[in-house]
Amino acid sequence: MESTADPWLSAITVPGKLAVRKIHGRNGPFNVGNLVTPIGKFAVKDATLEQYPEGKYDGEFVISYIDAKAYPSGSGIRIEVRAMLDSMTLSGIDKLSRAEARAFSNQEVDPLDEELGTQPATPAATPLPEPVPIQASKDPLIDTTPFGVDTPSAAVAASGGPDSDDAALFGLLWPLSESVKLDSTIDRRTLRAQIARLGELGYALDFKSQQWSQQPDQQAA
Repeated sequence: MESTADPWLSAITVPGKLAVRKIHGRNGPFNVGNLVTPIGKFAVKDATLEQYPEGKYDGEFVISYIDAKAYPSGSGIRIEVRAMLDSMTLSGIDKLSRAEARAFSNQEVDPLDEELGTQPATPAATPLPEPVPIQASKDPLIDTTPFGVDTPSAAVAASGGPDSDDAALFGLLWPLSESVKLDSTIDRRTLRAQIARLGELGYALDFKSQQWSQQPDQQAA
């Protein structure tokens, strides 16, 4: 639906507390946030939240855009005021209280569904298909790589080597260094896959630096 309020067009920096809640939906787990600041309380659905563990964060937040969003919820319409973040500097984390956890709707819409233009799923809905792997031509004179996709990743994926899946997933970040900073502007499905894979590879997020670092026991393995 169309927004019901005029957005703010100039960024402002405010102190605040960001409560991040993990929701389990048909596309898998996703994160949503509630930001409480001196100028008001806002919902946050930015992709960068996908990286953070559930909890309440203190910090300063650069709000680039504020708007109202209306969408179907149950048998009615829900309206929330959203803040889009240009950046944030976090200084501490605590567990969510019961009241803070209950402040989130039981019918939170997965931002991925919003971006794809799909309706919230019913229990009997068919899951979204997995993305089709990119196949690069084996002929060096023919480039079949789609626009915006890094050719090295596509080529490694086509080679079937042991690192081909990770190389295709991480693109220019591959091979991974001991510290990795993800780009939250890529499509949300890929970002979620990168986050899950980093966890499998023994990386953990330092929320202050907003970088993933390989844990010492994993480095020695």
